[in-house]
Amino acid sequence: MIELEGVPELVDPVMVAAFEGWNDAGDAASAAVAHLDREWKGEVFAALDAEDYYDFQVNRPTVWLDGGVRKITWPTTRLSVVRVGGDKPRDLVLVRGIEPSMRWRSFCNELLGFAHELGVELVVILGALLGDTPHTRPVPISGTTSDADLAQRMDLEETKYEGPTGIVGILQEACTHAGVPAVSLWAAVPHYVSQPPNPKATLALLNRLEDLIDVRIPLGELAEDARAWQVGVDQLAAEDTEVAEYVQTLEEARDTAELPEASGEAIAREFERYLRRRDGGQPGGHATADGSDSTAYLWEGPGGRTKPPRPSTPETEPETTAEPEAGTEPETEPGTEPGDEDSSSQD
Repeated sequence: MIELEGVPELVDPVMVAAFEGWNDAGDAASAAVAHLDREWKGEVFAALDAEDYYDFQVNRPTVWLDGGVRKITWPTTRLSVVRVGGDKPRDLVLVRGIEPSMRWRSFCNELLGFAHELGVELVVILGALLGDTPHTRPVPISGTTSDADLAQRMDLEETKYEGPTGIVGILQEACTHAGVPAVSLWAAVPHYVSQPPNPKATLALLNRLEDLIDVRIPLGELAEDARAWQVGVDQLAAEDTEVAEYVQTLEEARDTAELPEASGEAIAREFERYLRRRDGGQPGGHATADGSDSTAYLWEGPGGRTKPPRPSTPETEPETTAEPEAGTEPETEPGTEPGDEDSSSQD
């Protein structure tokens, strides 16, 4: 039995989780939870035992000095609570950690134990994947769930993905089997510029989270960071003619694919989101991301750049599964849960 001492009774609590690694392209998802924790001054109340779930040769502990005393920080998953004020106050239970190396079922059961004890009403798991999406367009965000009723009620996609998965998919299914409503939100990160941070993708995830749980999230400098990030990528892309042409091809494919979405209902939905954020926030896109497995990026690091592959055209583009970025890249990177057959949802 999990005993929580010092944690007050929570108001309409929602658990928001993100894990570094395979499910976190550009660190967009983990940065979103870190932003919530920082803006609302979250207080850590629990941490999972690192020895139960992590291989320390894969995720190394770090040594640091505190007033001349050497201390060790172990890689683990920590839980904190924040209170969201306003007309309808509610609490968020923030889960931030690293995708575990082992014992995934026990890991999920332990998190669900906390959710049960705290009276969590909904679990939202954030993820980010690599996709054929241009950095110049709104970040595609997809919301998925395994619960058909929840999908209809919250305007989400019911996932039908089959294939290799990460901790985001495993935790969502564990919630479903335990009778806990669970949703996954996925941001598509341009595969040709996958290095973290990606504040534009983080901002899009937070905007979608606002819509989902009906809270106002203070964005701080995140909107400005997102604009600066895009300007920086624009400048880098402009230095290479082939990269610039590739980005233009992605833009044309994206715009063509989104033409059917320009319906009255879609426009009204986006206008409502704009009104909710007219005091300074930027809405995130709500579209699909192609999940091709790309390892060629605009830049690979200080050493140089490689050319990205040509995308398939809208007329011949196959339905594919989406691939999240590996924090510790496997020898052969598998497909991941966020790629349903209709290519509009991620698990």
